[in-house]
Amino acid sequence: MTNPDTLVVWYQTQRVGYLRRNATNQIGFDYDDGWRSRGFPISISLPLTHGPFSATEAIAHRFFANLLPEGDARARVVRQLKLADSDFDLLRAIGGECAGALSLLPDDKSPDARREYQALSDEELYVLVTSKGQIHSESVGQGGEVPRLSLAGAQDKYAVLIRDGIIHLPRGDAPSTHIIKFAVDRYRHIPAYEAVLTELARRVGLATNPIEYHRLPPPRDVHDYIIVQRYDRIVGDGGDIRRLHQEDLCQALGLGGERKYEADGGPNLATIYGLLQDVSSNPARDGQQLLVWQIFNLVAGNSDGHAKNLALLYHADGSIRLAPFYDLVCTRAVEHISTSLAFSIGGEQIPGNVRRQQWDQLAKDLGIRSKYLLELVHDVAARVRDAVRPTLDDFQVRHGPYPALQRVQQVVDDQCTQTLRQLA
Repeated sequence: MTNPDTLVVWYQTQRVGYLRRNATNQIGFDYDDGWRSRGFPISISLPLTHGPFSATEAIAHRFFANLLPEGDARARVVRQLKLADSDFDLLRAIGGECAGALSLLPDDKSPDARREYQALSDEELYVLVTSKGQIHSESVGQGGEVPRLSLAGAQDKYAVLIRDGIIHLPRGDAPSTHIIKFAVDRYRHIPAYEAVLTELARRVGLATNPIEYHRLPPPRDVHDYIIVQRYDRIVGDGGDIRRLHQEDLCQALGLGGERKYEADGGPNLATIYGLLQDVSSNPARDGQQLLVWQIFNLVAGNSDGHAKNLALLYHADGSIRLAPFYDLVCTRAVEHISTSLAFSIGGEQIPGNVRRQQWDQLAKDLGIRSKYLLELVHDVAARVRDAVRPTLDDFQVRHGPYPALQRVQQVVDDQCTQTLRQLA
């Protein structure tokens, strides 16, 4: 008989450990003895040499809670599944397919080797998109076991398998290959803004995964969405899907998601940079990518580049690397969203106030040469300035005129011009 207060954590088909909640819904974690002897720490913050991690200690609770959706997206899951709004109840209901390679299952279940999927018709895709993933099994196709999907973040999204160009819904804890991200209420341009900014980032040398922008065809109401290829999944030649372990930087640092912003007591860029120097298998390359990402966020108008939008990816060869960048959006082109940078630059979070002295201070904080950082800032700003118009033009050639992209153009042009002028 299953214990409602215990979950088993799996890596592929290997038992990693156990989650247990106490009477106040706090979560503790203990590694399985077999995993402790032959496995790896699932987080920088959860070493094998320590444990069990008690519920009152809260560090394990924070790690696993960071797998869950946030804000309105979380509230919708709670309403749809009629759950108590506790981290443990949510993990029990939707923890079968998370970011990374871990699956959380009731203690009377083990990972399902069948890996069943259901192909979606055009009409079923319409239901999925217009409901923003808030569907029940009976709403699409012939029903069956409801997917157990947990994807962190505040935006509505849904994990799917794409095979031979056809979108499939995973059943149970079957692994996915892509994520569909839906338009945000009141901010309907977010999918387009993310698609163009991700492509812009790729063009200036940042590691990103493929992303596709889509609109439901007429005569339907306009519903925009994007499909993002998952970097934590490997598809073999025979179509077999392997999960790769990952953790975001809040998890790695033992922080709750409420501290993802520096201004809310979260880490600063120097802390993140130092962590990469300590744990990355290629600290020089990953450290540089982190700096390029922060410079890009400034000049491309992304003020939401916080600690949960950075992750460590545990590769199949045992190496640990900074994951490809994700959730890149020109937030400063969106009204009523904070323009303050998620990570300050030399102590300054207002983009218009970042000048040479702030870059000098950041270099000092990171322990790198100021000349190197200033040259990197100049290079990235110039490349973004030159690439933004071709990127926006290519998007509109593929998808038709999109007037709201003019705001992205204006934000990027203004910030690149200001940044380059201040470095002169």
